[in-house]
Amino acid sequence: MTGTVVCFGDSNTYGYDPRSLLGDRYPKSVRWTGILDSSGSWSVTCCGQNGREIPTLPAHWEPLCRLLEQTQPDVLMVMLGSNDLLCRPGFTAEDAAARMETFLGALSHPRILLVSPPAMAPGAWVTEQRLLTESARLGGCYEALSRKLGCAFADAARWDIPLVYDGVHFSEEGHRRFARRAAEALDALFPPRDFVLP
Repeated sequence: MTGTVVCFGDSNTYGYDPRSLLGDRYPKSVRWTGILDSSGSWSVTCCGQNGREIPTLPAHWEPLCRLLEQTQPDVLMVMLGSNDLLCRPGFTAEDAAARMETFLGALSHPRILLVSPPAMAPGAWVTEQRLLTESARLGGCYEALSRKLGCAFADAARWDIPLVYDGVHFSEEGHRRFARRAAEALDALFPPRDFVLP
């Protein structure tokens, strides 16, 4: 049985191709969401957007709420937080987790998988020690939040995802590896039998 999942995230969910100067994306066959969609186990709706931060206002999360109501996916998978750290000087992992708590609290979906993004690496976009430190700490803060909210959690910082020169975006191999590990996490946390109606 195929499960349905909405993947809500930033440029790494969108599939941004860092070789592009115009915000283009990798082909679907390269993007982790496309690979997961073609696996036969999960039907994926990709809701990635370049530059997206964690939504903080109803106007920012209401489109997602409408999509969830219309499509009724089995799982909502959320991976955000990197842009919050990148774009806001002094922002910490705790700040990102507080934003995430507000955002997830506004959603009513029964099966949420909160994914902490891979930690950043030194690169063209990552020249500040704070970014290395706080992105590495994000997993612990999100894991604590998932326990508080009762949602599922996966830490992609433990998945050894290869990044490109900027220290933030997935390489093509990174997308392949992320797709494999995401599938493993989804299959383990949400067995297809859970979606069968009584």
